[in-house]
Amino acid sequence: MILAVDTSLGTAVALIDADGRSRADAATVDPLGHAEVIGDLLQRVLDGAGAGEISHVVAGMGPGPFTGLRIGIAAARAFALGRAIPVVPVPSHFAAALTAIETDAVTGAFAIVTDARRREVAITVFDGVDGDGIPSIVADTFLVPRVDADTHLDGIRRIDVDSLSAVDLARVGARANAAGRTLAGAEPLYLRAPDVSLPGAPKRVGS
Repeated sequence: MILAVDTSLGTAVALIDADGRSRADAATVDPLGHAEVIGDLLQRVLDGAGAGEISHVVAGMGPGPFTGLRIGIAAARAFALGRAIPVVPVPSHFAAALTAIETDAVTGAFAIVTDARRREVAITVFDGVDGDGIPSIVADTFLVPRVDADTHLDGIRRIDVDSLSAVDLARVGARANAAGRTLAGAEPLYLRAPDVSLPGAPKRVGS
């Protein structure tokens, strides 16, 4: 079984079997409060999955806000560390793209658009799947003001997403792992620096 965790939008957790079938999934669409719910969602999925050994953990790597995204990634890494199993990092937009293609039968080029806050959106353009069954990227993720999104897309079909399927995230991760491919690095895709700054050196006080 493969466990997937994503907190790029709401909080989503799922388990799939070796054939890509969902064993259990749970989610909340609230874009806040990830830390408060992720433990309960993990427990609910683990309780509902039945017997079986988890072999990998897929972590949704964003794009997403700094605080929410790191909670899911930390949970995925902690679970994997406790079980001594690998983490498979996957950009979160791949899950939404797979849902569009395989569930909603979207064909041709399309853009996955998610809220990046501060009146901006994150956009990734896809077109079908490749030979490994993984959504094919046409344009890497970029950040634009919300009001300018359609201008940048220039007629490409737009799919606005406010929640992600952890089941489809797990499926993308499973396909990437089976093909020996790495879809994302270890660093999350924040697109923007966090709203914090390190304090400067203390000012020298005269004697």
